[in-house]
Amino acid sequence: MQNRPDTRMVASLGVISDSIPVTVVIPTRNEALHLPRCLEKVRRFSEVYVVDSQSTDSTVEVARGFGAKVVQFHYHGGWPKKRQWALDSLPFANEWVLLLDADEVLTPDLTDEIEEAIRNPHLVGYRVFLRINFLGKDLRFGGSGFWKLSLFRRGKGHFECRLKDQDHSMSDIEVHEHVVVDGPVDSFRHFLPHHNVESLARYLSKHNDYSNWEARVLLQSKEQSVELPPAFFGNQAQRRRWLKKRFFGLPGSPIFFFLYKYILRLGFMDGVPGLIYCALQSTHFFHIKAKMYELKHTSRSAT
Repeated sequence: MQNRPDTRMVASLGVISDSIPVTVVIPTRNEALHLPRCLEKVRRFSEVYVVDSQSTDSTVEVARGFGAKVVQFHYHGGWPKKRQWALDSLPFANEWVLLLDADEVLTPDLTDEIEEAIRNPHLVGYRVFLRINFLGKDLRFGGSGFWKLSLFRRGKGHFECRLKDQDHSMSDIEVHEHVVVDGPVDSFRHFLPHHNVESLARYLSKHNDYSNWEARVLLQSKEQSVELPPAFFGNQAQRRRWLKKRFFGLPGSPIFFFLYKYILRLGFMDGVPGLIYCALQSTHFFHIKAKMYELKHTSRSAT
C-alpha cells in the first residue's frame, strides 16, 4: 500500500505579500512541546507544511493555530520515508524548500541570510551548521554539531536511500540519510540551534529506533547503493561514515568512541551535559554493535 496524503488534514495558510518565498517542511510526531517555538520563527515564510504521523498530543492543533498546512503521513514500511515522501507528494508553492525539525529554531540572522541566499541564481542548495543544545546547554565541544543540507531548490534535492527494506521498528523518518543535490551548493554563516527540551526517556526511545536502522545499514551496506560513500577526505558526512566503518571493527570501540569525543574532542569542556551527551553517544554506539551481533546470530541460526 502506497503512502499517501490525507487531504482532509490540510489547513489553509494565508500568504503575506512581503513574505519569503520558501516552503518550510517540518516532520512531526507528538511534538506539541517543541512546535510552537519552531513555528513562531518561520512566520516570515510564505508556506509551511507540518507533516505529521498521527500524533496523539496537540501537535495538529498547535500547527493549525499557527496557520500551517497539516498533512498526515501513513508509513507502511520500505521507501520513501517521511521527508522524501513530502518532497515527492506535496504541491509546494515555491521554488525553494527548507527542511526543519520541530526542535530546530531559526534565528533572525539565519532567516535574513536565507532571504538573501535564494536570490542567487547560480546555487541550488545551502548547508547550515546545527548547534545542539542538550540539557539546557549549547554544546560547543565533543564534535556534537554537524553540517546539514537543509535549503535547496524544489526538484534539485533528494534523500539518499541507504536501506530499502525498512519497517516501523526503524522509525518512519530518515535517520542519517543525507540530502543530495544536483548542482553547486554553499554554506550559511549563521548556525541553526537544535534545542531539544524533551526528557531523556524520549531521547533514548528515539535512539533505540535509530540503532535498529544503523545496525541493518552497516550489515548490508555492501549491497546498497550509497550516494555519499565513506571517504576520509570527503565532506563531513562522508568522513563520519569512514571513521564509523573503521571504528566498528575494533574491540571495545564504544569505549574508544567515548574517549575520542570526551577527551580528544574536548567534550569535558561542556560540563555535566557534555559528559552525559558523550556517554549516551557511546552507549548508542554499543547498542548498534550489539544489534549487529544479534542480527548475525539470528541469520546463522536460520540457515
